Amino acid sequence: MADDIITLENVKIERDGGVTFIILNRPEKRNAMSPQLHMDMCEALDWAEMDDQTRVVVITGAGGNFCAGQDLKLYFRGTEDDPKARVRARRAAHTWRWDRLSSFPKATIAMVHGYCFGGGFTPVIACDFAVAADNATFGLSEVNWGIIPGGLVAWAVTEVLGYRDAIYYSVTGDQFSGTEAAAMKFVNKSVPLEQLREETMKLARKLEAKSPAAVKYTKECVRTVRRMSKDQALDYLNVKSDALKLNDPEKGRAKAMKMFLDDKVFKPGLGEFKREGA
Repeated sequence: MADDIITLENVKIERDGGVTFIILNRPEKRNAMSPQLHMDMCEALDWAEMDDQTRVVVITGAGGNFCAGQDLKLYFRGTEDDPKARVRARRAAHTWRWDRLSSFPKATIAMVHGYCFGGGFTPVIACDFAVAADNATFGLSEVNWGIIPGGLVAWAVTEVLGYRDAIYYSVTGDQFSGTEAAAMKFVNKSVPLEQLREETMKLARKLEAKSPAAVKYTKECVRTVRRMSKDQALDYLNVKSDALKLNDPEKGRAKAMKMFLDDKVFKPGLGEFKREGA
C-alpha cells in the first residue's frame, strides 16, 4: 500500500492508477455498516477528494458482498444508552452515504456484488454510476421488521426507480437481481460476476481520461437542473458554463478546440477524446 494512503479500521483503500477503490471492509458481517464504518467512510471520502492522484472513486465491498445494510447490534443496540454516540453515528451515516457522495467533485462508481440490502441502497444511488454483477441480490427488507427503510432510502429509491417499482420493492420486501436492477435502471448495467471489475474499470478509465473540471461541472449541472423550470435551468447552465471556462486549470475547452480545428486529431463520434497525459 502506498505510503500516502490512509489506514482505517473498517475501510480499505486501494489504487489502480487514477482510480481509487474505497472498500467497505467488514466481510465477516457482509459489510454491514457499524458506527465505526460510517466514520471511516467519511474520512476515506475526505481523503480521496484531496488526493491529487485520484480521479475516479469506486465504492465496493470486501469478501464477495457490497453491503448487508446497518449492523443492527452495533448501530442500534450499541448506542441506545449513549445518545451522543447515536447522534454521531446517524450524522456520519447520512454524511458519507448521501451528502458527500451525491456531491462528490470526482466521478464515482458503485461496483455491486453479492448482497446489497437496506441502507446499502443509498450509496449506490448517490454514486454517479453503478455496475452490478448479474447475480447480485438487492432487497429492502425493512417492512418485514415492521419499520420503514432507514435514513433517506425511501426517498433515494425514487431518484432512480419508477414509482411502481419503488413502491413494490419497498412494500413487499421482495428481492431483485443485478440483471433486474439493470432492467429497471437502478444500476447502469449488469455483467457476469467474473467480468464485474473489468467492466467497472473500463468505465473508470473512460472517466479518468476526461477533463476533471468538465466532469465535476457536468455532474453538478445534471443533478441540479432536474428540479428546475426550463428558464431557471437555462440561466443556471449559462452561469455554470462560464464558471467552468474560468475555473478549469487545464483549459480543457481550448485544448479540445485546438485538437479538433487545428490538429485534426479529435473527431466527435469517431474517436473518444482523451485529455493530455491520459
